[in-house]
Amino acid sequence: MKISPRTRLLALAIVLSLPGTLLAQTAKERELEARIAELEKIVAALAAERNAQKAEIAEVRNELRAELTATLGMEAAREAADRAATATATPATGLMPGANPGTRFSYGGFIKLDAMTTQTDSGRIAEGSAGRMFHVPSTIPVGGSDKQTYTDFGAQFSRFWLGADHVSDAGDKLKAYIEVDFFGGGSSQLGNETATNTHALTLRHAYVSWNNWLAGQTWSNFMDVAALPDAVDFVGVTDGTVFVRQPQIRYTRDAWSFALENPQTWVQPHLAGARYNSGENRLPDFTARWQTRGDWGHVSLAAMLRQYRALGDSAQGISASLSGKFVLGAQDDLRYAINSGQGIGRYLSLGLGPDVMVDATGEIRPLTGTGGFIAWRHAFNQKLRGNLMYSAAHFDNDTDLTGLGITRSSQSLHANLIWSPLPKLDVGAELGWSERTLENGSSGKQKRIHTSVKYSF
Repeated sequence: MKISPRTRLLALAIVLSLPGTLLAQTAKERELEARIAELEKIVAALAAERNAQKAEIAEVRNELRAELTATLGMEAAREAADRAATATATPATGLMPGANPGTRFSYGGFIKLDAMTTQTDSGRIAEGSAGRMFHVPSTIPVGGSDKQTYTDFGAQFSRFWLGADHVSDAGDKLKAYIEVDFFGGGSSQLGNETATNTHALTLRHAYVSWNNWLAGQTWSNFMDVAALPDAVDFVGVTDGTVFVRQPQIRYTRDAWSFALENPQTWVQPHLAGARYNSGENRLPDFTARWQTRGDWGHVSLAAMLRQYRALGDSAQGISASLSGKFVLGAQDDLRYAINSGQGIGRYLSLGLGPDVMVDATGEIRPLTGTGGFIAWRHAFNQKLRGNLMYSAAHFDNDTDLTGLGITRSSQSLHANLIWSPLPKLDVGAELGWSERTLENGSSGKQKRIHTSVKYSF
């Protein structure tokens, strides 16, 4: 088949035009590809910037989380320390719904067994008397002729206390405290040593305090509790010790404290008759104390002004006390007290002497008494310690008013060892010797071996 020249020329033109068309399309595609590549770079940069922002946000979030965790950990540690400092703390809701919100409750006490053998050279201490369970100078028999030996066991000095502390939004501090033991005697016929040894509750402390004020029953402001020795006996240095718990209103500021306390006059009748408490008092006992302390120990000065009333008559008297503890080193300290005054009898030696004497006309006269003690404490190691204690009291009786059968003086000497094999567990043994002397010159002596097991909680 023949192809016409015209057809040939048309075909040639078409062939010659194809490379240009192909070349034009390739350049356009390259331009598009370049634009796409540029866009991809922009997207990649934006993605990288976004990832960097995410990483920065994550780092900040981790830092905040770590800081918050540390803060919460510190608060938890402080809360744990507060719980340890207040023994056991329970929110008001649950245990005491009626208490102020945020009130913290604490409790504690100890279980104690006392076991002792006592020997007296002038008769027997009366059964059921306090002197059968601890050193009470007034119960030492005098005037008898027979020597007596007897053994007593008891757990009635075990005690329990409950406290409630609250701080208001304004910063006012409130505290309530109550403490009991079981040294209250048997509560029924079966509550004696024949069968069950039941003992009734005895109120020791019951008070409320707010900021600088206290109202309720607790230790007298005239008494320095911190100076008492580490004794196995309930008191130990009873002869020369001021030992009184009673209702009062007290104000404390810095080193000073002042109190108005329950009044009572301890009366010795003229020449004969049993001593008794007068209920005629009109004015409270006024006490003031100054105390300072440091690493060296503490020292305390106290004064007391009292009015005595009995048989329609009245008198006044003032007493003073110096006491404290002096640290001799890491293992030793000395504890001491000297107490003296007119009508100090009810406060000293558990009432060994009277506050006032009565003359033949019925007028009352304050009796001057003086007492004191000194005690050395030594720690042999972390588990074993010992104490050596001497105590004495003397009363300036007017025998024309009191007669010769009244106590003139008493003294005692105690030495003990206390072993703590486990924390809060004390096992003690104490040797005690004591003597009470009357104005007629007769005296009675007492010897005692006193052991105890005590667990505090």
